[in-house]
Amino acid sequence: MAPRLLGSLAAFAAFPVYLAMRGAPTALEVAAFAWLIAPILLSWFLSRTGRYEGAHVLSSLALAGLVMTVAISTGGIESFAAIWLVVVPLEAALSASRRVVGFASALALTCTAVLIVLGHFDMLPAPDANIAASGIFMAFGVASATLYAAGLAFGAESLARTSVALLYVEEDRYRLLARNMSDVISRHRRNGAVQFISPWVEAMLGTQVTRLLGHGLFDRVHVADRPAYLTALSDAARGGEARSVEFRVRRDGPRGGNQSVDFIWVEMRCRPLGQASETTTSSEAEVVAVMRDITDRKIQEQALDMARTAAEQADASKTRFLATMSHELRTPLNAIIGFSDMIVQEDALMLDAVRRKEYAQLINDSGQHLLSVVNGILDMSKMESGNFEISPEPFAPRAALINCCNLLALKARENSIDLVTRAAEDLPVMTGDPRAFKQIVLNLVSNAIKFTERGGKVTVTAAVEGPRLVLCVSDTGVGIAADDLKRVGDPFFQAGKAYQRRHEGTGLGLSIVKSLVGLHAGEITVQSRIDEGTTVTVALPLAFSPPALKPSSNIATLTPAPRSATQDQAHQVKRSA
Repeated sequence: MAPRLLGSLAAFAAFPVYLAMRGAPTALEVAAFAWLIAPILLSWFLSRTGRYEGAHVLSSLALAGLVMTVAISTGGIESFAAIWLVVVPLEAALSASRRVVGFASALALTCTAVLIVLGHFDMLPAPDANIAASGIFMAFGVASATLYAAGLAFGAESLARTSVALLYVEEDRYRLLARNMSDVISRHRRNGAVQFISPWVEAMLGTQVTRLLGHGLFDRVHVADRPAYLTALSDAARGGEARSVEFRVRRDGPRGGNQSVDFIWVEMRCRPLGQASETTTSSEAEVVAVMRDITDRKIQEQALDMARTAAEQADASKTRFLATMSHELRTPLNAIIGFSDMIVQEDALMLDAVRRKEYAQLINDSGQHLLSVVNGILDMSKMESGNFEISPEPFAPRAALINCCNLLALKARENSIDLVTRAAEDLPVMTGDPRAFKQIVLNLVSNAIKFTERGGKVTVTAAVEGPRLVLCVSDTGVGIAADDLKRVGDPFFQAGKAYQRRHEGTGLGLSIVKSLVGLHAGEITVQSRIDEGTTVTVALPLAFSPPALKPSSNIATLTPAPRSATQDQAHQVKRSA
C-alpha cells in the first residue's frame, strides 16, 4: 500500500503543474489521473470500514475501468492498453483471497470479451491513425504492463517473505515459552495418544520426548489412575469444557538429584483444542493439556494427614488415660483413706484385732495395686523416652517361665481357670534381660487369666525356632474385635467401650510387653476372635546384644560439682516427682 500511496500523492501534487502546462485535460487524461489517486480513496475506505477484500475489489474495478477507457479510445482489443487486462488478476493476488482473485479474473475476461464484441460490430469510435498504427505505443503498453506486473510480483514476494518471517518469529516465541516453562504442554487425542509434548517433560520424567509420543505416556501412568486419566481427556474432548485430574506417573532416575522416586504425582488440566467442526468426529477431537509436578504438595498433604491423625490419637489417648486413671487411682486411694480412718477411730468403733488385721490387709492390697499402676506408668514413660535400660545376661528361659506361671497359678485356681505350661526341658540358655523376660511372661499370662471366664483354659508354650525363642500364650477368653485388634498395644488402649469394661486395668500391660519385645529386637503378633479366645506370640532372639550408643557431637559432657547431703535429698525428691 505504501508505494501506491506515494505514487498517488506524487500524481496529486503534479496535477496542478500539468494543468498549467497543458491546459484543459482530455477524457483519457482525467481517467488516468483518477486511477492514480484511487489508492488515496481506497485507503480512506479501508480505514473506515476495515473491509480489506472490498478495497481490493474496488482497486480491480478502477484498473479495469482505466484500461477499458484507454482501449476503447485507441483501437479496442488491438489497442496497446488491452495488454493491461492481464494485470488486473495479478494485482488482485495481493489480497491473498481466492474470491477477490476470481472476481478480478472474471472482470478481466469480461472486459476482453466486451472489447472483442465492440470491435467485431464496428461499435468503437475511429481511433487516431497515428496512435493506432504506431508500434511505439504498443511497445509502451507492453513495457508498462510488464513493469507494473513486476512490481506486483515483488510486492507479492515481499508479503510472502514477511508472512514467513512473522510465522518464524511467532513459532520461536512459542517454542521458547514451551522449553522454559516448568509446566509441560502436551497435545492428545481423545484416546490419550500424545501427538506433541514439550521438552520440559524430560526433566520431569527423566526420559526422552520420543518415548512419550503415542501411548508412551499412558504406559507410564499408574494402573490405578489410568481410568481417571482417560476419562478427563475424553470428557474434555466431548464436552468442550476444561477438566482437571491428578494421577501418578512413573519416573526414570532420581528426582531432585538425591533420591529415587518410582512414581510422581502430576496435576493435568486439559481442554479441547479449538472448535470442532461439523465434519470432525468425536474420535478425531484433540485436547491440549498442561501438566505440573505436585509430588511435594502431595507429600506435605500426607504429612499433614499423618500429623492430624497423630494429634487425634494423642487426644484420644489423653482422654482414655484420664478416664482410666480416675478409676484406677481413686478406687485404691478411697479404700486406703477409708480403712485408715476406721483404724484411727478404732476406740469409737470398738474394733477387735481380727477386724483391724482385715482392714490393714485391705490397705496393703490397695497400696500394692496403686504401686503396680504407678510402676506401669513409669515403665511406659521410660520406654517411650528411651531411658529404659536393658541389661542382657545369660539365663535359663524355662526356669523363668515356670516360676512366673507358678506365681499366677493361685490366681488362676481362684478363677477356676486351667493354667497349662508346656516348655521343653532342653531349652537352651538365652542372652537377654531376665527381668524384662519375666515381666513379658507375667503381663501376658495375667492378661490371659483376667479376660478368661470361669472354666476356661490358658496355655503357655515355649519352643526354639531357628535362632529365636518363640513364646505363645493362648486363652479361651472373651477375645478382641477385629476393629480393636490393630490398636492393641497402644498405650492406655483397652478393647471395647469404656462403659463395657468388666475388668480393672490401665491398658498398659500389652503396651509394656510390646515395648520390651521391641527393645529385645523381637516380634509380637496377636490373633483373636470374639468369644473364641486370643493367642499372643512373642519371638525373641536367643543371643541378644544391645546396639552401641553413639555419643552426640553437639552435646558437651560436664563434670558435676560435689553436692551436700541436703542437695542430694532435694535432687532425689525432684527425680521421684
